Amino acid sequence: MRTLACEALGTFALVLFGTGAIVVDGLSGGALGHVGVSLTFGLVVLALVNALGDVSGAHLNPAVTIAFAAAGRFPWSRVGPYAAAQIVGALAASLVLRLLFLGHATLGATIPTGGATQSFALEVLLSWFLMLVILAVSHGSKERGLVAGMTIGAVVALEALFAGPISGASMNPARSLAPALVSGHLADVWIYLAAPVCGALAALPCCRLIRTPGCCTPEPTCP
Repeated sequence: MRTLACEALGTFALVLFGTGAIVVDGLSGGALGHVGVSLTFGLVVLALVNALGDVSGAHLNPAVTIAFAAAGRFPWSRVGPYAAAQIVGALAASLVLRLLFLGHATLGATIPTGGATQSFALEVLLSWFLMLVILAVSHGSKERGLVAGMTIGAVVALEALFAGPISGASMNPARSLAPALVSGHLADVWIYLAAPVCGALAALPCCRLIRTPGCCTPEPTCP
């Protein structure tokens, strides 16, 4: 229960501050700007990995949990509870934002500005790179420690800076599903449910290719 509570609370914080930054930026006439929103996502991930990584691994993302399980680093039996906790935390954050900002239309929902195919491809690539980095700096299935927090947070901020204006740079089904459900913007949510999982799984063969043999196996030998 401690690990599930950490995943729920961590994803709550991620969605509250991340999508909340999008809401605040829109209502304030761009006070944060694209750079500010991107840094908010990166900084909250950095903080959560350091605060929660020793307990739950700070996955905060169903795609990451699924990829850890596919890599043999995490038991499949715990994927469902982890994903459920992450979605519950994300939904709670979006409901809080709805109460705080009643007039906001999207609540930071991930809405592509380009075509669906372009956004899907971008989300696959972003999730692939994010998961590749996560596999390299994690201890088994746990993202923990200052180095992991700084590295993963930096990648999240980098990818948000790069692709945020086009695809939204979600890389996280829970982060996109929650505001879409609460705000009613469901037309494109399939992109952000499927693409991050595809991209995260695509990182596994690349990890096996470039890392120590046995890295992504039931008993990983790296790091």
